[in-house]
Amino acid sequence: MKLTLEHTGQSNRIRSYDTGTVTVNETVLTRTLLLTPERLHDDWGPEQPPGLTEAHLDELVAMQPEIVLIGTGRYQQFPDRRLMARAIQAGVGIEVMTTEAACRTYNVLAAEERHVAAVLFMIERDT
Repeated sequence: MKLTLEHTGQSNRIRSYDTGTVTVNETVLTRTLLLTPERLHDDWGPEQPPGLTEAHLDELVAMQPEIVLIGTGRYQQFPDRRLMARAIQAGVGIEVMTTEAACRTYNVLAAEERHVAAVLFMIERDT
């Protein structure tokens, strides 16, 4: 799906997403990524949500975002509840949703100049 283009200065914005790709600004990405308005880490973390570890979460918490969005592909898949609890204990909001929803939500929060981080897993082909 292509999202509406708007002038956003130098911030990273998601321009489109589809099965197997997410386009940030003009860069088409095909692997799990970590995105903030200021930074883009392509090829970040595991290929599937169950592979998230405490080390991944520690990296996210160290960034001190207000909220972390986790886009888990075509379907919502919750990470281990211990990881979720760890983020909450660190004072970081965490929301788990499909990647499509996470892309849309990220753009809204970034446009509001919120300190948001998004972990986006690729959308799988529908089987």
